[in-house]
Amino acid sequence: MANIMIAVPEKYALEVSSPAPVTSERQHEEYLSVLDQLASKDNPTSEEEKYAEVLMTLIEAYEEEHHSIPDAPPVEVLRTLMDANHLRQKDLVPIFGSETIVSEVLHKKRGLNKTHIEKLSKRFRVSPAVFFSRTMNR
Repeated sequence: MANIMIAVPEKYALEVSSPAPVTSERQHEEYLSVLDQLASKDNPTSEEEKYAEVLMTLIEAYEEEHHSIPDAPPVEVLRTLMDANHLRQKDLVPIFGSETIVSEVLHKKRGLNKTHIEKLSKRFRVSPAVFFSRTMNR
């Protein structure tokens, strides 16, 4: 792998002179903060863009190892999102069409269809992929 030097403005300097793999929550937060600063720039330099790419790669690697969401059945994902948003079955009627269908889905008597998944992903601002069973093709 070629060694690439990236010039970074001093105001973005981290604890180390060049980014290294993230090894702690403190370092993760520091990298996120710098990435936020870079992302908020209207006209970043090419060096800043390269630096942001390096930070994103390091942050993603850390998050994959330490913050990944375990495989969960789609209904459990839905229940978790409902709890996090303080929603009850009746709040999802506009998505499912009736409280009966909501109940059937939550009690695993009916699966989610494409329309449900599209509406749920928009409602909760999550990827539609979270509503697909990850164990289906294993």
